[in-house]
Amino acid sequence: MESIDDLISGYRRFRAGAYSEQAALYRQLGAGQDPNIMLIACADSRADPSDIFNAAPGQLFVVRNVANLVPPYQPDGGLHGVSAALEYAVNVLEVEHIVVMGHGGCGGISASLSGAGNPAIGEFVTPWVTLLEEARERVVASGSINPQFALELEGIEASLKNLLTFPFVSQSVEAGRLSLHGAWFAIMHGELHWRNASTGRFEVVSTT
Repeated sequence: MESIDDLISGYRRFRAGAYSEQAALYRQLGAGQDPNIMLIACADSRADPSDIFNAAPGQLFVVRNVANLVPPYQPDGGLHGVSAALEYAVNVLEVEHIVVMGHGGCGGISASLSGAGNPAIGEFVTPWVTLLEEARERVVASGSINPQFALELEGIEASLKNLLTFPFVSQSVEAGRLSLHGAWFAIMHGELHWRNASTGRFEVVSTT
């Protein structure tokens, strides 16, 4: 899509196709939502969670931002969009799963690797990717031959760790009401890698 006209045309195709085919579902969703899964993903246009997981409307509560990051719990009166969505998902919607999904070729990860203190990255991106600073230092110190990929995975780990700093998340996990998961999507190959909770390794999900 290259123009607003393309968007409007897309809407018309949606109304004539998907919407008309699922009109009953949309009417039901109009009364409220009850997703069981929260998915925290990157804002990258190439990694749409609904497409990747073939999800229908109402099945995923999705939050997307640069580099799929979750900041630590910080009740300082500031404006915290991810934290607000997380609170709503856990305390109101009572989701049972939270998935943090990274992806290949992430621009936010590239920005972190180029130096979080680099003002050329941007007025808002620069402070945001400092959330990756500790992970970036570990990757750089490791001498990884593919620091981009390594930090994409480390970024997921950092967000999973930060999720547990929220009292309502950690309490729900400890009570067995909530499970946390990590995933990584290879855009070029269409492969999904799922984090093994026992080993911490990301394993390719079979397509059959």
